[in-house]
Amino acid sequence: MMDPYKIIEYPLSTEKAVREMEADNCLIFIVDKNANKKQIKWAIEKAFDVQVVKVRTVLSSKGKKAYIKLSEDTPAIDITTQLGLV
Repeated sequence: MMDPYKIIEYPLSTEKAVREMEADNCLIFIVDKNANKKQIKWAIEKAFDVQVVKVRTVLSSKGKKAYIKLSEDTPAIDITTQLGLV
């Protein structure tokens, strides 16, 4: 398949993103606007070696936001630490 980093553009580190991370074990990324949920799930799983439970997408002024819910055995805080956001 293609490079996961062509689908994932960058993570969001807003207050809302941090609340989602702490409350729902969820990460928010800006992704390629042409990517579908299956492609986003594949890219996150490949890039960070995690298991994704659910992907929700929203179109916004910043682009396409993807809310990535991770499995319980992968804390979202670990990924944000890996990315240097926290």
